[in-house]
Amino acid sequence: MRRTTSVLLATAVASAALVTGCGDEEKTDPMRGRQWALDAIKLPDAWGTSNGDKTVIAVVDTGVDRTHPDLKDRLVDGHDFVDNDDDPTDQNGHGTHVSGIAAAATDNGIGIAGGAPGAKIMPVRVLGADGSGSNANITKGIVWAAHHGADVINLSLGESGLMARLLKGGVLNQAIAAAHAKGAVVVAAAGNDGTALQPYRPKTPVLVVGASGPANKPADFSNFGAQDAVSAPGVKILSTLPTYRTKETEKNTSGYGTLDGTSMAAPYVSAVAALLHSQGRTPDQVMKAIRSTARNPEKLPKLGLGIVDAGAAVSSPSGG
Repeated sequence: MRRTTSVLLATAVASAALVTGCGDEEKTDPMRGRQWALDAIKLPDAWGTSNGDKTVIAVVDTGVDRTHPDLKDRLVDGHDFVDNDDDPTDQNGHGTHVSGIAAAATDNGIGIAGGAPGAKIMPVRVLGADGSGSNANITKGIVWAAHHGADVINLSLGESGLMARLLKGGVLNQAIAAAHAKGAVVVAAAGNDGTALQPYRPKTPVLVVGASGPANKPADFSNFGAQDAVSAPGVKILSTLPTYRTKETEKNTSGYGTLDGTSMAAPYVSAVAALLHSQGRTPDQVMKAIRSTARNPEKLPKLGLGIVDAGAAVSSPSGG
């Protein structure tokens, strides 16, 4: 009998909070002033060089609020592996939050700015309303995304404990390798247990992302130790949430809120990957640019290679 293992979202420490626009905010996106993470990884510095145009970021997650005013024009067709249909509507909230971080509509006078303003989001629903899903569906989602035009694949999943041991050398590693071979950059959250682990085989072509805080220090909850991992902001991250009631929006249907977790850090790196992809770089070149320009001046082990620097990455040599 085949055993089905569940994967839990990397939101054990996450909490939703009601967010409203700043009345005196002069930026086009009224909540832009609350998005500290964009400036922390120098995404605005990169946008003059690349904005992720003609790049598709697959968010393999809980789906997306397809009617959200900051997301509805940023979407391409996706799929739902939970209900086996083509309606990947988010019934949890997590996938909508991740999607907004990566590529919410920017300079539209609504809400927030996305990390890759020119990129599109491909919602691939593999996790249910409770935030869990089968190893088989997640694997199918990765492969489907790669075969349907995804250039970057974001996996904001909490691989830790038993799942980490099951994944090591398992089918998920194979799915990631297959997606990479198809031309997609795969970005994965490190998890939120605050422990050292190596969830993937060393040669698996995946960019693992830990979480950092506003002071450029590692977040207490972030896992670390994955080979060649990088870090990105994952504390008090403002993004889109469903405008209807879900697990993450029981008390907040405003469409926006803050969450903590490596799940929030990963889509920032996916956004940087999208900027690099739109420059014509291969998956290997994208990962090399992100890793080689990451900043870790204090050599803090929990930051891995360091915090990503979008401005430096898009200005780096494209060869290699």
